[in-house]
Amino acid sequence: MSQPDKLKILVTDDHTLFRRGTMMLLESFEEVGHVEDAENGKEALEKLNENNFDLILLDLEMPTMDGWEASKKITAKHPEVKIIMISMHDSLQIISDLIEIGVHSYLLKNAEPDEVHKAIVSVVNNDFYYNQLVSKALHKKVQKDGLDKGIARRADISPREIEILQLICQELTMKEIGEKLFLSEQTVHTHRKNLMKKTKAKNAVGLVKFAFQNGIAAI
Repeated sequence: MSQPDKLKILVTDDHTLFRRGTMMLLESFEEVGHVEDAENGKEALEKLNENNFDLILLDLEMPTMDGWEASKKITAKHPEVKIIMISMHDSLQIISDLIEIGVHSYLLKNAEPDEVHKAIVSVVNNDFYYNQLVSKALHKKVQKDGLDKGIARRADISPREIEILQLICQELTMKEIGEKLFLSEQTVHTHRKNLMKKTKAKNAVGLVKFAFQNGIAAI
């Protein structure tokens, strides 16, 4: 039985000490095989153009090109790359807006190593990491916009797709959803792809946001 490929991660932050410390932490995770760094979003994009990375840890505030602008460019040019934004700011509006762009999760810079590990594994396996900050941001968005329970019907979302969307919100992997519903993993992936097209979500965290906003899953 072949071993899964080790993750290639790019750490992007303008503070050398934080960047190097984060690299050392990531290299201690058994799932991680290769870690590189960049000082700003511009350098990160150059590295993404030259090499394949599975995930990028991206600082929100940097000179030359900040995480906000870099995440827009990454989701447009490298949609396969997972993005975890890191920052000292806990603004729920910023988090909600970043999710809208296509960021897969958001961590504070004082996060514990265990949470960093959990976030990386979840983003790679589930396409998002749903922590307390992200939960609060989505909850605030729902309160602001209100619920529209008829949107699933108008978007032509089938009962099976709603069922799969509810399980995605429970942080089940595609394999786990398939086992629960007696479907192949590929079939679940196809349903998720169709859901993203119908809801205009950029990734699974966008699907979760859609589900909460429209009363498909309880927040």
